[in-house]
Amino acid sequence: MANILDVSTPDNLQYQFFPVSSGSVQFKIRAANDAHIALTMGPQESDPMIEIFIGGWGNTKSVIRRNRTKPDKVEIETPGILNAGEFRGFWVRWDGGIVSAGREGESIPFISWSDPEPFPIGFVGVCTGWGASGTWKIEDGAEFNTPDKLEYKFGPVAAGSLEFEYRGKHNCHICLTPVPAETDPMYEIILGGWENTQSVIRHCRQKPDKVTVPTPGLVNPNQFRKFIVQWHCGKLSVRDGSTGAVLMEWIDPSPFPITHFGVRTGYGTTGQWRISHFYRDGARPLPPTAPPAAALYSSPPGYPGAPHVGGGAPMYGGAGVWVDMTSGQVPPGAVVGGQDCSGEPLYVARAQHQGALIPGKLVSSHGCAYVAWGGQEHGKPEYQVLVGGPNNWVPTSGSNIPPRAFPGGQSEDGEPLFVGRVRHEGSVTTGKVQQSHGVCYISFGGQELGFPDYEVLVS
Repeated sequence: MANILDVSTPDNLQYQFFPVSSGSVQFKIRAANDAHIALTMGPQESDPMIEIFIGGWGNTKSVIRRNRTKPDKVEIETPGILNAGEFRGFWVRWDGGIVSAGREGESIPFISWSDPEPFPIGFVGVCTGWGASGTWKIEDGAEFNTPDKLEYKFGPVAAGSLEFEYRGKHNCHICLTPVPAETDPMYEIILGGWENTQSVIRHCRQKPDKVTVPTPGLVNPNQFRKFIVQWHCGKLSVRDGSTGAVLMEWIDPSPFPITHFGVRTGYGTTGQWRISHFYRDGARPLPPTAPPAAALYSSPPGYPGAPHVGGGAPMYGGAGVWVDMTSGQVPPGAVVGGQDCSGEPLYVARAQHQGALIPGKLVSSHGCAYVAWGGQEHGKPEYQVLVGGPNNWVPTSGSNIPPRAFPGGQSEDGEPLFVGRVRHEGSVTTGKVQQSHGVCYISFGGQELGFPDYEVLVS
């Protein structure tokens, strides 16, 4: 059975995001006009981004738009496609850059477009506006089948883990890749292979296998068995989803960023699957907490999130605000600054350390943010996350800070620190730019590393 997510969207054109674990989403919407769907890499509006507007322009047209820019990629007439008095069912699919939308019960899409520069889609956002509010029923986690055919079905990953349930006689195959296709590099996990007697981890489709373990009776054709696959900086683990016991583990000395997974069956068996994204402690991301009585941080004057003239809560949007979070929480609208070498999104965050307010990275699956200081990486269970802010990154080097560089904190000596990022060992990692030092510092592998060539966040 599919899980149904009930969502209400006001007339404000602000997307509400949720993760997806396959190349499609099904939903029912009750609205007078303007049902908007966004396809993104992270849980916020940022480029690259594809939008599908159903029933726009007074419920007369539908379009596909990329990166919030005109002209629209596709525009068709769809008079009366939505209804304020009843739910109408639709689906949206994406595969290899082809994005399409169709009506419930119809296999042929009513609108479609091929993106020449496809990107991994990990989140879907929904909103309404232009005079309409909406009620949505969004299906997540629907079962699907794989035939007795050794061809992978691919979907995007949004974090460094994947949780799934499998029902089949044997040969449950999972692959992890940097693109939605069989390619090198590539990890393969075979559970219950060789007539349900052993399981292996394979790299780049080559033998000998990296790990081989006996697993008699691991999978079952009559009941679903749950498994968890986790990866971080080259460490690949396969766990029993019921007990948490490690079934297999291997460390890749040359890891690559993972953006997609694939599943398949073969060798005389078909399989039924239930796949969902895995979150720490089995929970979905938490909503923002209420503001504490005493703020954890006191932002310097002029910094985003500083108190307004006249008081009141800070408004989201514009330059962005810093939101207090703890223990791996990710607020809606958090700015994604990069990705870990595992493929997990890294969010722009900051935390206090030794009298400094230091920009760094939030790794949600670790339950903390990390900042660099004094040659070391420091984990912080209490931190702030940038919400609704810019996501424009400008290449630079040394002490050349571009105009409108985004301030993220200050050193213990009062020097402004800017938000920067660098590419390092398969990751795109956010950190601090200290102009007087002429480098961007990141925390990585327990160390503070400095890079003279970097990107800086600008508003």
